[in-house]
This record gives sequence, structure tokens and C-alpha cells, in this order.
Amino acid sequence: MIKGSFPIEKFRELQTPFYAYDKELLQKTLDAINAESKKYGYHVHYAVKANANPTILQMICSANLGADCVSGGEVRAAIKAGFPSDKIVFAGVGKADWEIELALDNDIFCFNVESEPELENINDLASQKNKIARVALRINPNVDAHTHSYITTGLNENKFGFSIESLPQVVVLLKKLSNVKLVGLHFHIGSQITDMSAFQDLCIKINELQDFLREKNIRCQHINVGGGLGINYQHPNHVPIADFDSYFKVFNDYLKKEKDQIVHFELGRSVVAPCGSLITKVLYVKKGTSKQFAIVDAGMTDLIRPALYQAYHHIENVTSCGLEEKYDIVGPICESSDTFAKDYTMNAAKRGDLLALRSAGAYGEIMASRYNLRELPKSYFF
Repeated sequence: MIKGSFPIEKFRELQTPFYAYDKELLQKTLDAINAESKKYGYHVHYAVKANANPTILQMICSANLGADCVSGGEVRAAIKAGFPSDKIVFAGVGKADWEIELALDNDIFCFNVESEPELENINDLASQKNKIARVALRINPNVDAHTHSYITTGLNENKFGFSIESLPQVVVLLKKLSNVKLVGLHFHIGSQITDMSAFQDLCIKINELQDFLREKNIRCQHINVGGGLGINYQHPNHVPIADFDSYFKVFNDYLKKEKDQIVHFELGRSVVAPCGSLITKVLYVKKGTSKQFAIVDAGMTDLIRPALYQAYHHIENVTSCGLEEKYDIVGPICESSDTFAKDYTMNAAKRGDLLALRSAGAYGEIMASRYNLRELPKSYFF
């Protein structure tokens, strides 16, 4: 939904704050992902953690993407939405026994394993069920994603995955475990990455690692390079779809894929972020000593990214055509961090105006909370 195409009259009938999703844009995004990934025979899984709205999951499932899950709840949601079990992968550094058993019972495609104790536990639980669990080793490649520290996952200092140095002992352990089958390697270096050189660096590390494993006579049919592709938060109207062309081409150009090897991706933000907007109402315009505040009825409980990551969202006053003024746009939560933007210039606001916080389709609705006993925001599709 670009400015001017918002169904303003429908918005006025709805209780704010709420999430508005553009189904047409989501479908165009899915079409772009399929068109660009199929050039190289890549398999794409959707990272359910970005947004698990049932309607969105069903649309993504219908586009024949797989599901990347990081909890038992997400595995359940993916299955309920119709994702085939053989397209579901399960990652996460702390999988509980019941979550592993749920995935085993549904015969998912693969566990992305992050530690030796987890590998041993999956083997034990699979043995109890007379099953062979397919696993991929999540490797920490020590690649800097050049993104926010909270969403960087591929450095040695992060909690995720096996270090490259630990692989020899992991190889020894795998030979002792009869109820797991190594089918792949898994990587993920971070999120909101717009510098393609980070993905080039990842490819180089994967190539080196495969050379090492080949010397040990270990070959993996599947290489999962994770996700992390960023979007343009600054210009959602002009750049509504992420640069999937350049993204997939980087891996085609730099990743040395062995014969018959299948490459997997786990995209989340770039799939759903652009199609979602948080719609909120201006409650008051407050004149301060040196600035003015637009106090809205949405808060960090509805969209936590600005408070948690100091993240930027393009904000539009969709019901005003007045001259531009500068505001701190803040919510009603009893926390000073409940601020969406500072010194932000937009069309002059008055009580009752509707603001749209754009590119909120990822890590928005899914991270909402009931702090201050607020109601969770509803979602609508347009």
C-alpha cells in the first residue's frame, strides 16, 4: 500500500491500533522470490518467526515455499497452515524435548542442530521412537554481517551454532550416533543485511569448510545459507520489494556448489515486512518547551522494534495534507523508550489523524505484548 492507496474510510471504521496488510504486495513479493530463486534451482523456506499470521502463512504456503521454524509452536503453526512436513526445518539453540518429539512425530525434513548435547539428545529421542532424525549442523562462520549487534548471529561471540574449530570432534561424535543422519550444513549470519559483500564472505567460508569436510570424506547434500536479506525501510513507496535478483545471484556467483547439492534459504523480513503497516490514531498533539509531541494510541507493545533496536520506520500521516511539521512520535506506554521517532518531519498532525508506520509486516504483530494490560492489535487484509 503506497500513500494515497490506503482505504482511509475503511480505516476510520476500525479500532486503532491495528495491522493492515497488503495482500497484493505480498503476492508480488512471493512471485519475485520464486522467479529469482528458480533461476538457480534454490529452495526457499519462510522464517515463521517474522510473522505467523495464519492468512500470511497460508499465502506463503500456497506459493510453495517451505517453513523455517524456531519453536514447537512454529512447527505446529506451519503444519496447520498446510506446509508439507518435508519442507519444514527446525532451528534454535534451545530445543526442548517436547519440541523435538513433536518434530520427530511429524517427520520434518531436518533439524538444524547447534551443539553437541543437542545432537546427542535428538539421537536419544529418535532412538526411543525408532526413527532416524535428519540433521544439519549449524556452523558459526565468524562472518560480520555489518548490522545491529542484536541481530548479528554469525560471529564467534554469538550463542549460535558450532564453531569451525569444534568440527573435528563433532565429526567423531556423529559416527557414534546411530539415530541421526547428517544431511546438511546450516548457516545464518544475521538480519537486515543490505551489504551483499557479507554474503560473499559467507560463501567463501562455506567453500573453505566444504573443502575441509571433503578431506574427512564427508559430503552433505544440502547447504542451508540462512536468510538475512534486508529491505529499504526509508523508501517503502519507491522500493517496495527487496533486491532478490542481486541476493540470489551472489550465491550463484560465489558459492561452489557440489554436483547434485541443494541450496536452501530462510527468508523472513524480506518476504513480509513491506506488506504490513501499523495504523495508529493521534490522541493529542502536545507542545513542549523546545519540541512538540504527536501522542498516538499505538505503543511499543504493538511495535517494539524502535524501542528494542532503535529501528527506523517510515511514518506517514495518511489523513492530512497540511504543511510539514516536526514531531517526536510517541506512544502511551509508561516507558521513556516508548518512542517511534524523534524530530520526525511529516504532514501537520491533529487529534484524530491516522498515521501509518510502514514496513511493519515483520517482527511487528508477532512480537506484540500485553504490557500495561493493553489489548493485542488486530490485523486486517486489504
